[in-house]
Amino acid sequence: MKSAVVLLPGLNRDRDMIAALTKVSGQAPKTVWQTETELPDVDLIVIPGGFSFGDYLRCGAIAARMPVMRAVADAAKRGVMVMGVCNGFQILLEAGLLPGALMRNSSLQFVCREVKLQVANANTAFTRAYAPNEVIRCPVAHHDGNFFADPDTLARLEGEGRVAFRYAEDTNPNGSLNDIAGILNEDGNVLGLMPHPENLIEAAHGGSDGRGIFESALRVAA
Repeated sequence: MKSAVVLLPGLNRDRDMIAALTKVSGQAPKTVWQTETELPDVDLIVIPGGFSFGDYLRCGAIAARMPVMRAVADAAKRGVMVMGVCNGFQILLEAGLLPGALMRNSSLQFVCREVKLQVANANTAFTRAYAPNEVIRCPVAHHDGNFFADPDTLARLEGEGRVAFRYAEDTNPNGSLNDIAGILNEDGNVLGLMPHPENLIEAAHGGSDGRGIFESALRVAA
């Protein structure tokens, strides 16, 4: 699988994501700086977590307007898989590639801990390595992960099977509606999720529950 990682000022999970993609796919991803207007020919584009532009204005608001995001949007329209994790999820929302919004955690506190995730739809490009409704472990680290959408949008996400992951076993860390932890676009090739699967892919991490997301994309690309 050929992949690319988008780099933006303030992101701090890019090295973790590069390491995860390299370990799972066997190929180091390309890195793409914010000012690039063209992307390499890849199967998967990932926007990692962090605090792009210091979360100034709104989380992801400035990053979503960088030239590279126009290229990411064009690639998504062509069917290239795109994944945004944590701040990357916020950027995808701000760029209009996914619906809804991510608000301040209901606790008004930064949350950094492990949660449980239910695989709400195991028939997607990012989840097919898991069993339906499988519950996995995954770490989170965010201050603005409270997913919100208007009733019509929420009903559409639920009705179309576009909720990929939910917080399970009373571990919702932020107050997200319907315990939503990750959603898909209409075509199913763009995933945004708050938890960090790249930090739980091997024994050295204490488990490999997050590995299935990358292995699922690998199967699609094969």
